[in-house]
Amino acid sequence: MQAKPQSSEWLEAAREAMEIEAEAIRAAGRRLDDNLERAVDMILAHRGKVVVTGLGKSGHVARKIVATMCSTGTPAVFLHAAEASHGDLGIYTPGDPTLMVSKSGNTAELMNLIPFLRDLPSQRIGILGNPQSPLAAAMDVVLDASVEREADPGNLAPTASATVALVLGHALTVALMRARNFSVDDFGRYHPGGHLGRSLRLIVSDVLHGREEVAWAWPDDSLKKVVIAMSQYPLGAACVVDSAGRLAGLITDGDLRRALRAHDDIRGLTAADVMTANPVTISPHARLLDALRLMEDRPSQISVLPVTDPADGQCLGLLRVHDIYRADLE
Repeated sequence: MQAKPQSSEWLEAAREAMEIEAEAIRAAGRRLDDNLERAVDMILAHRGKVVVTGLGKSGHVARKIVATMCSTGTPAVFLHAAEASHGDLGIYTPGDPTLMVSKSGNTAELMNLIPFLRDLPSQRIGILGNPQSPLAAAMDVVLDASVEREADPGNLAPTASATVALVLGHALTVALMRARNFSVDDFGRYHPGGHLGRSLRLIVSDVLHGREEVAWAWPDDSLKKVVIAMSQYPLGAACVVDSAGRLAGLITDGDLRRALRAHDDIRGLTAADVMTANPVTISPHARLLDALRLMEDRPSQISVLPVTDPADGQCLGLLRVHDIYRADLE
């Protein structure tokens, strides 16, 4: 009886699969040539939609490419290759280019579409695992999705090949975004709902805690006074300002804990002694997505940001990471 593999072998197999797929992507990137530019030109030249089709696992990849294109300014629809000849070809209007996804390049259902596409006419782009296949010969442009091997031990399951096909679809989509000068504002218009949409649509001033909700302190205020203010306005921080209302520093709950650890007697400490001078700040006009990245895309994440007027440095309030995620629920 064959011994059961150990869990360490499972982990090694998983890592090896990721390395195989990563190398397959790198190889596909090295093969990219002016065919991708030709595919972009074909799609840009037509004001209508792109029809994306595939079967089996390639069909799942095709659906994801459609979703990515639609969300980034390239109208696209999915055509089920097996249903196409049963009435679904009515999805086409003359000139719609077709993007075909196939690992083998021999998919009969896709080959059966070629005469119709030639008559329509529809220019044909192939993301194909076999660039020497019959389907490749019927394409106007071929993006080479071939792989040296699949990621599974038996070299059978479409793992690396599906990943490479999807990545090529993403590469084409990103190139189209660049060609269309597709902006963050454009992206926000296509994503009005969900966390991402609200993070793009809302700005900091929409959700910040204003002056009346925030604990304030002068640099020479006693630490006791700061703690009382932070207890009254429990946002996790107090803004330390100068006589002109400009931000001098920030005291967080973490700063208080560090002060307690460092000093046996805190009665003589002032706000200036424990505050973080020149803290990271955000403008009230910044998108929530920018604020979230500022908080999280750093070696040491922060959970609260002072909001300051970029014109005069006046402190306007506080924004917490919790407020950004709460905005997603409202």
